[in-house]
Amino acid sequence: MAYVDGFVIPLPKENLEAYLDMSRQCGAIWKEYGALEFRECVGDDVPPGKVTSFPLSVDLRDGEAVVFSWIVYASRAERDAINDKAMNDPRMAHFMDPKNLPFDGKRMIYGGFEMMIDL
Repeated sequence: MAYVDGFVIPLPKENLEAYLDMSRQCGAIWKEYGALEFRECVGDDVPPGKVTSFPLSVDLRDGEAVVFSWIVYASRAERDAINDKAMNDPRMAHFMDPKNLPFDGKRMIYGGFEMMIDL
């Protein structure tokens, strides 16, 4: 069964184009190395909650939007191999420096998930 890396990111709205540019570049690298899907979604209907919500999860601030992203791989082993290649690709060096990110990486949430159902 497939494996998924998921991300929730607080993105300053003024940095949307820079983020999409970065994502297109990174997505091309991940796809080149074998990722099956590379998706980026910007929040459109993400209401704040009192206990849990996407905005609460990333400490969303005025002028920011929630980005929900995922990358799909054939398996966990494929994910590990692809991530290793992508993260060591010289084209990624610029994005590895937190100063160059169009968002606050300290408030990003991410994790790997084993897919259980795929309809």
